[in-house]
Amino acid sequence: MTLGFSFFFNTILLGVGLAMDAFSISLANGLNEPAMRKGRMCGVAGVFGGFQFAMPLIGWFCVTTITQYFVAFQPFIPWIALLLLSCIGGKMVWEGIKGQDDEDETPPVGLMGLLVQGVATSIDALSVGFTIATYDLFQALLACLIIGGVTFVICLGGLSIGKKAGTRLADKAGILGGGILIFIGLEIFITNVF
Repeated sequence: MTLGFSFFFNTILLGVGLAMDAFSISLANGLNEPAMRKGRMCGVAGVFGGFQFAMPLIGWFCVTTITQYFVAFQPFIPWIALLLLSCIGGKMVWEGIKGQDDEDETPPVGLMGLLVQGVATSIDALSVGFTIATYDLFQALLACLIIGGVTFVICLGGLSIGKKAGTRLADKAGILGGGILIFIGLEIFITNVF
């Protein structure tokens, strides 16, 4: 494939499609932490963008080198996403319910939680390696950079929307954010298994 309009247009659309789960989780994180500062917002969006950059590239590498092993792993992707997002979402719901009696603020998602969210939302992007398998290394890197950049921008939007809604929903934000994560995990699982 040549680096023309079609390449960039298709890659941006692919990035938007892949970023929807990360957008929803960014929205939940914004709800959970309405006082999030701009630097942390960029860091959170950067984690999601980084994973959305890396996973298709790993998928491309797997397809071009060790295809038979990658195909064997693919049926487990929805199960892994469901497990990871349900655990994080359940923890947020539990803390939201438990924390309603306290005057304390809901704690922000820590680095480990953020990394798990990044993996859970981007693990399905491994299969994008199949769609870009005909690309050479430069084209694959460029496509993955575009996908990561699109995800970064979309996640910043999700965080901003979540923050604004979080200040209005203060005491219910953790419960709502956790519910969103569980819903996304179920949606990934149902659409890929059934």
